[in-house]
Amino acid sequence: MIVRPFSKLRWALPALIVGSLMGCSLLPTSTRETPAPVTTPEVAASVPGAAPLTWQRAKSTWTAANWNELPGWEQDRVREWWPALWQGCVKPAAAWAQVCAEVRKLGSQWGKQVEDGFVRQWVQSRLQPWRVSAPDGRATGLLTGYFEPLLEGRRTPDARFRHPLHRAPQGLGTRKPFLSRNELERTPEGRAALAGRELVYLADPLDVLLIQVQGSGRIRLQDERDAQGQPKVVRLAFGGHNDQPYVSVARWLVDQGAFTLEQASWPAIRNWATANPARVDEMMHANPRVVFFREEPLPDPAVGPSGAQGVPLTPGRSIAVDRDSVPLGTPVWLDSTVPSTWSANGSASPAAPLQRLVMAQDTGGAILGAVRADFFWGWGDEALALAGRTKQNLAMWVLWPQGAGPTR
Repeated sequence: MIVRPFSKLRWALPALIVGSLMGCSLLPTSTRETPAPVTTPEVAASVPGAAPLTWQRAKSTWTAANWNELPGWEQDRVREWWPALWQGCVKPAAAWAQVCAEVRKLGSQWGKQVEDGFVRQWVQSRLQPWRVSAPDGRATGLLTGYFEPLLEGRRTPDARFRHPLHRAPQGLGTRKPFLSRNELERTPEGRAALAGRELVYLADPLDVLLIQVQGSGRIRLQDERDAQGQPKVVRLAFGGHNDQPYVSVARWLVDQGAFTLEQASWPAIRNWATANPARVDEMMHANPRVVFFREEPLPDPAVGPSGAQGVPLTPGRSIAVDRDSVPLGTPVWLDSTVPSTWSANGSASPAAPLQRLVMAQDTGGAILGAVRADFFWGWGDEALALAGRTKQNLAMWVLWPQGAGPTR
């Protein structure tokens, strides 16, 4: 699972909709049949003249809202959200069981067979929006992004590929914290703990940093072939960490005067490493936390890695959240912007809105706070570029079953 131990470019690393079905019977099992439009009135956010209804969670306050308060709600292509919801319903939370039963009967392809307006009406007839804010009333926060790297590697080391990624050492969970990065790499006890636990070797220590920050990645093996004679691609999923405190290397470089906090980005880190090869090891050891992995087959390259909810993430429709603010498996409406792109002359493109329905299906050690989300962009170079630039203002609403109470 991509349980990001810290965020990802995700700096610090980054459903199952379901709830009590309000007066609706289960639908036919055929995905070609669609339910009749439901005209259940919208749940009122509050009684006129009275204070809005609120729910308190450990790290957030939910305030009942109306659908017209969600910026861009009528413009989202909500049919594209349906597969993420369907995946989440494989492991529904208890409060969502009835709604998820309906989702499963409609099938994974239902969203492709109807119009966006029909999916939107389905959502509005069953769920209620709640504005998320911090306990102190702040209703804006931060959106960052993450992705799944695709890296070159080998099973056996050579002169180029010599930086290992490891399985979790035996006894990892019996000692907390476990050995630090420095102890694992530079002491006899640490080297013995990692001996024989190597999964693959990478060519660049920055790639080790990247996959550890992201918590998952795809490795194209240069010394193994698939049935078609191409380099075999495997997935390395999050397999634990050493429980040492996470220190952001980006923050460390800012403190070293390499660049300002505003300039911190993945390209800036790589540029610094290229210019300072003798200090890369020092930078890596500034962070005592080490992430371990487990290998998973990759039978379908179109399927994303598993998140903390235990279901595959959907590019552009899955996010990581702080589960003390938003429960895993909850639909979330995001109001943010897409990071700007820069032209050759240095001018930035106008910020485009990022207003869409997503599923809270992952967590991350740096994804903390009430209005906080890490947006899963997918995999590949474009996802890397977007994830590395995503640092946007955010407002968010959760969608919860009408008539259902909050869960912890």
